[in-house]
Amino acid sequence: MKRLLLPLILFLVLTNQAWATKIMIPMDDTQKNHLKAYGIAYWVLKSYDMEIDWLLNYRGGSFMMQHNQQFINEMVIRGVSYEVISDAQATQILAEVSSPSANMDAVKLQKAPRVAVYSPKSKQPWDDAVTMVMTYAEIPYDVVFDQEVLETKLPEYDWLHLHHEDFTGQFGKFFPYKDQPWYIAQKQEAESIAHKYGFSKVPQMKLGVVQKIRDFVLGGGYLFAMCNATDTYDIALAAQKTDMVDAFYDGDPADPNANAKLDFSQTMAFRNFQVYTNPYMIEFSTIDNQPEERGLGEHNDYFTLFQFSAKWDPIPTMLTQNHANVIKGFMGQTTAFKKQFIKPEVVIMAENRSAGEARYIHSPYGRGFFTFYGGHDPEDYRHEIGEEPTDLNLHPNSAGYRLILNNILFPAAKKKKQKT
Repeated sequence: MKRLLLPLILFLVLTNQAWATKIMIPMDDTQKNHLKAYGIAYWVLKSYDMEIDWLLNYRGGSFMMQHNQQFINEMVIRGVSYEVISDAQATQILAEVSSPSANMDAVKLQKAPRVAVYSPKSKQPWDDAVTMVMTYAEIPYDVVFDQEVLETKLPEYDWLHLHHEDFTGQFGKFFPYKDQPWYIAQKQEAESIAHKYGFSKVPQMKLGVVQKIRDFVLGGGYLFAMCNATDTYDIALAAQKTDMVDAFYDGDPADPNANAKLDFSQTMAFRNFQVYTNPYMIEFSTIDNQPEERGLGEHNDYFTLFQFSAKWDPIPTMLTQNHANVIKGFMGQTTAFKKQFIKPEVVIMAENRSAGEARYIHSPYGRGFFTFYGGHDPEDYRHEIGEEPTDLNLHPNSAGYRLILNNILFPAAKKKKQKT
């Protein structure tokens, strides 16, 4: 009997391999490394010019692609879980996700987006979650800063991340560190660029940068920002007809009527907020939900992802793919957005309802899109200046970092018209 069984088992194994024509990368709790799985998807798009099915709401937003032994070898090297499935199984999965009764769908990823990170050339005393996770996931990117933006280099890219920059020209309001070498270098760099391009002071130069970035989005670009790059971006747009910056930062006094002159028709995400002109107040405006207002600490700070219709709202569905629905919170110079200051057309994708705050928002803008994500580092609750960067080898399944990577793959998708 054993002699008969062994050839039969061998035959079944070999024929199963012959029939196996698809690779499934599960993105539910069975995945060993969620973050590097995104890197695999990007690598396949970039290196092989091959379409990938992104299975929205199916096992945490899994990926499915043609069978290729090189893909398997790379997944083994990077520690990414995968399943080899037959053509028949793949067809069955696609039928399941396309069923009208299922809140699932399949989106084709077609081309790896060209990615840029807006970041200063001088050394900063803090890290950036986006560059860390792209490096860990092995997704390539270019670094651009004010010079490249002002010289209209952004159209060379599909996707832009705003590093934790202060676009109001107040150098992050890091006045306690004004004698630190990194602060001095940052200030000198900004003043040098402003002078080079004919601006009389840094806030005017940063406004020019913000306007160029807005043009990039209007023309079809994808913008992603975290921490204080979110609210200071809109503050700069709102304050372009007044001066909200104190002499401490730019040499001339702020307009005492600055708040009355804010123009919210110019902003992308926020409206009806007030700016703080006090140079010794770390906060920039009323947009950010303050710790004392939030009433939360590390032990109870969580936010919840909204669930969208995969077939009717594919874009926010893509941006919220995850293996977890409730995600632990994390702080930043801008942590969260008070809902009353968010424009009505902006989609709130994650919230802490008890604190009345949004953590993750998105909207079309012109021909492009923007996404703002509050907080600094999803795996470091209160990241302090000078701390060691997070080791993502310890957090390969981070649900908070997955939201960043959803945004990086989003421009690769063949878009379906949003129905709501």
